[in-house]
Amino acid sequence: MSKPPRGRARPPSMASSLMFGTSATRAAPSAAASSTSPATQLQQAVALLRQGQGSRAETLLRALMQQPAARFDAVHLLGLIQLQRKDAAAALGYFEQAMQLRPDAVPLLNNMGIALRELGRLQEALAHYERALALQPDYVEALVNRGNTLRTLGQPQTALDSYARALQLQAAHPQALNNRALALRELGQLDQALASVRTANAARPDYVEALMTEGLLLQDLKQPSDALAVYQRVLALQPAHAQALNAQGSALEDLQRPADALACYDQALRHVPGLPDALANRASALEALHRMDEAVQAYDQAIAAQPQRAALLSNAGALLARLGRHAAAAQRYQAALTADPALPYTAGALLHSRMQRCDWADHAADVQALEQAVAAGQRVVTPFQFLGLSGQAALQKQCAEIYTQDQHRQRPPLTVPRAAPLPDGRLRLAYLSADLHDHATAHLMADVFDAHDHSRFELWTFSIGPETGDAMQQRLKGAFNHFIDARRLSDQAVAERIARAGIDILIDLKGYTRDSRPDILAWRPAPLQVSYLGYPGTLGAPYIDAVLADAVLVPPGDEAHYTERVLRLPGSYQANNALHALDTPAPTRAEAGLPASGVVFSCFNNAWKISPPVFDAWMQILTAVPASVLWLLQDHEDAAANLRREAAARGVTAERLVFAPRVAHAEHLARQSLADLFLDTQPYGAHTTASDALRQGVPVLTCRGGSFAARVGASLLTALDLPELIAPDLPGYTARAIELASDPALLQALRHKLSAQRQATELFAPKRFAVDFEAALIRLHDDSARPAVAA
Repeated sequence: MSKPPRGRARPPSMASSLMFGTSATRAAPSAAASSTSPATQLQQAVALLRQGQGSRAETLLRALMQQPAARFDAVHLLGLIQLQRKDAAAALGYFEQAMQLRPDAVPLLNNMGIALRELGRLQEALAHYERALALQPDYVEALVNRGNTLRTLGQPQTALDSYARALQLQAAHPQALNNRALALRELGQLDQALASVRTANAARPDYVEALMTEGLLLQDLKQPSDALAVYQRVLALQPAHAQALNAQGSALEDLQRPADALACYDQALRHVPGLPDALANRASALEALHRMDEAVQAYDQAIAAQPQRAALLSNAGALLARLGRHAAAAQRYQAALTADPALPYTAGALLHSRMQRCDWADHAADVQALEQAVAAGQRVVTPFQFLGLSGQAALQKQCAEIYTQDQHRQRPPLTVPRAAPLPDGRLRLAYLSADLHDHATAHLMADVFDAHDHSRFELWTFSIGPETGDAMQQRLKGAFNHFIDARRLSDQAVAERIARAGIDILIDLKGYTRDSRPDILAWRPAPLQVSYLGYPGTLGAPYIDAVLADAVLVPPGDEAHYTERVLRLPGSYQANNALHALDTPAPTRAEAGLPASGVVFSCFNNAWKISPPVFDAWMQILTAVPASVLWLLQDHEDAAANLRREAAARGVTAERLVFAPRVAHAEHLARQSLADLFLDTQPYGAHTTASDALRQGVPVLTCRGGSFAARVGASLLTALDLPELIAPDLPGYTARAIELASDPALLQALRHKLSAQRQATELFAPKRFAVDFEAALIRLHDDSARPAVAA
């Protein structure tokens, strides 16, 4: 499933414009006098300050404080020394002394503003810059620092006005250009920001802060190779620059080089032990290397250093959720929201983690709050998590569009050459997936891959998942003309590989699910890009041309809920392998932990799909059908305990909930036949789990639902011509379950009908499905090749 975006090094700090000048008379005295005059000694102190020799300058200045003519400048410069030492409070003390001597000294007002800003006294800092500018309107340094303070106050647009005034006075002012870039970044104007900071770097090639800003912007623009080159320029200037080493590691992670990234983070920490950004990113690299226990420890260490850093807490929560430690994940997410209630995507992640545990406290109110936030355009939940919380298709589309625009914007056109079309007229068809191994997607698609017509298509796959070597992966490798292991390539590199191959149609089997890489598609490597199977809804992305569905999933009139063209297949959209006898024998009821008699209702969906309204219906069903049990998947012990508690609260004894452990796929299919009726969920229904039950002859009862994710069960049942198992709503669903369970003959007749329909219809006919699937793709290709007709 998707998770909140990984954090990386924070933006470079705003460079403040200090003023080192003195007001001492610069008249040239005699040589003998000049070597000891206060003016000369002040100039010597300024030179020492510029050279970074603050201690020597301080000694000289303390002596000059005793001379009235030099006292103001000496005290002022002593304050600057404290600013260089990062001691803003001490600096402010000196500046206040100097202010008593010359309250209208413009450089002093500027530097005092810097000290106040460092101390968090932002309005006072702003007042000092305004006062300096009232005395000297063309004072560039005060304009730059005023802009910096406005940015810190959350006013980047107003800050831009201040930087613009500074640049009108001094067009190549490096600090104004760099800080202008940071303000533009905050406003989402990344291209303009990059142009600004590159102007700064052209004016001053050794300006490290601006180089760091350029690297950050390049990463924002998903150009990690270019960012890496910029960070290497910084390290050529300052080999021990810890933040540059950290940023270099972040770029390497973006390039799918987590081991090299980890080495950079470790090197940064050797230079600056405890560097918070490096600690946080080190945890991310360890996670990418699947060193999960170490990653958890690294997050704990980073959080100990910065316990209020919201993004860090959220990323730690995402790792814990991935490891199935949902109680701990929820605690991290809650802490993140306490630190920053508006932290993007974290409210949704918290609610999803609670759903994983079937912790439904305030569930309805929380879902309503998320729906309202999505409707208002807020970044509160990732699209995949939202599918399991809200069944409103219009909001699902808006959520996807918000997320795509924020995280996966369309990239610039690729410039690599494309292979010429195949001379025999075949199309190059490619799949992009992380699941080409023993995974639910592979179990659905394997026979379809084998059934593709090689006289019409050259088949490619780009695997971004693990190299498992299992039997399924070995089988799939034989199904394609080209099986490309792309997991270690960057997003851009994979896109360029696809483009060079001349792929005509690229089918994404992941969407926004776990281990997906949408930025590959954002580079638009193929002229036609299609979403299929992995993600049940719109991706909200302008670079996805079509989504494969059917008339049940997306009935006529629902096209408005999709940014893609809807390609409807004639039967169910879901591919399925052919029916075959199992080699694994079915267990007995006793072996499965089920009672010897009584109706067995089943649902092997993940726990997060069980919503409170559906569970209410289930408990009504159990109450109405004596001696029946509900057979569920043992997802997490917390979830099982909470479900038993919720059942007891509804008057159903905990023993009537039976939990099945996770087992190998063949064993799971074999035990399905022990169930009498599979009960679907809402608003995210059974997909592969539904076809698994139907494959084994178990009727599936579902509701039609209001979105793609809710209607897959209805799609499968329609393809099997079993409309009697599709209820219009939850009350109808509840009544139908009770009716079937209370009439053994009726339920048995339904099982017989299902058995016959599995053979008579085409749901489990992958060769027929492949023909329809290919026809839809060819229709899409032919339509795209036709010239547009003017209106």
